[in-house]
Amino acid sequence: MSKNNEDDVLAYELHGNCYLNITYHCTLRCGFCPKFNGCWEVQGYDLLIRREPAIDEILAAVGNPSRYQQIVFCGLGEPTLRLDVLLAVADKLKQQGATIRLNTDGLASLVHARDVAPELAGKVDALSISMNAQNEAIYNQHTRPKLDGAFQAMLDFSAAVKPYVPEVSMSAINGLEGVDIDACRHIAEQQIGVQFRQRELDVVG
Repeated sequence: MSKNNEDDVLAYELHGNCYLNITYHCTLRCGFCPKFNGCWEVQGYDLLIRREPAIDEILAAVGNPSRYQQIVFCGLGEPTLRLDVLLAVADKLKQQGATIRLNTDGLASLVHARDVAPELAGKVDALSISMNAQNEAIYNQHTRPKLDGAFQAMLDFSAAVKPYVPEVSMSAINGLEGVDIDACRHIAEQQIGVQFRQRELDVVG
């Protein structure tokens, strides 16, 4: 675990990986996210950060990336909201031999109003996209997106990013009301052509 001068956790270790917590902002307001129930803790780490860290601070928090299997942009905020910082940090760490994974809501292109998929090429090795539901109505019910068209934008991004990132997967949470895991799996594997991962409700980290 590594903190900056204000005791914010910028990097935390789980499962042999180093997770980077670079923002507290998010494009979604998921009802199942612990922070919307007043808890910012993941596996014993308090991930509430009071300001958004600079590139050098994030790199210092990681230290030597060879200690980890992967460097994962995650946290309880959406890392692609700080896309320039994410890409700069990923580039520096890749130069040191790191394997980079990005956990995202898949709304970067919608947020930034351009196709950002090509910008991930050579910087992100694996991408995990939170599908969360098999249709727009259930997606909106659980994720409460701030932007219109979020569900379709997430699907479009998932397809667009395939040529640029070697390993792409989509995920949904088993146990959420109305979420059909088999339907989500079908969309990911058969329609989009990427891997699918089932998560479990209330299991974070």
